[in-house]
Amino acid sequence: MKPETEENLAVQATAPGGNDVPIVKLALCFYGALLVVALAWSIWSGRSLFYASQAAAEAGVAPLSNTALGLAVAAAAIWLSRQVTERTRWGDALGRGLAELLGKRSVRECVVLALASGVAEEVFFRGALQPALGWLLASLIFGLVHFAPKRELLPWTGFALVAGLVLGALFESTGNLVAPIVAHVGINAVNLRRLVVRYG
Repeated sequence: MKPETEENLAVQATAPGGNDVPIVKLALCFYGALLVVALAWSIWSGRSLFYASQAAAEAGVAPLSNTALGLAVAAAAIWLSRQVTERTRWGDALGRGLAELLGKRSVRECVVLALASGVAEEVFFRGALQPALGWLLASLIFGLVHFAPKRELLPWTGFALVAGLVLGALFESTGNLVAPIVAHVGINAVNLRRLVVRYG
């Protein structure tokens, strides 16, 4: 049996039933499957996953401005989430609840989770769903799949809905996934680590 070193504990979280669950591995499997579904959708529909439209594909990417826009949105969202968790009871309860689900995570694991979730969710919800279903419906679905059946976690669904609307607007306004992915990965990377440090 391997000793329970800090490194070993960092790759496992304790589930409510007391069993150790390799959350990072499960997340990578889930987001990998989400990417496969998005790719299959793209092949079936004949649409690009990266661009919002053919006109956007022809216009191409403005990497510096798109990245800067994504970082600005991420900074605003991170600031807002920090204010909520530090200044409101319900925000603090939400943070504690999310931290309990997250468990003890290393910096590397937070970055891996942020990259996997940010890329896969943007490719699926913005790249695949939004051109087919529209900005509002794709954002609504994005919010609903973040529903958690615990009272203290309910605000997370609301945050996800607003985030979906903002990320979808970034996709529409820039015509590509650069800004939404940068924003999503940035928000998740910083906030996941903040949860571990503040409540871990």
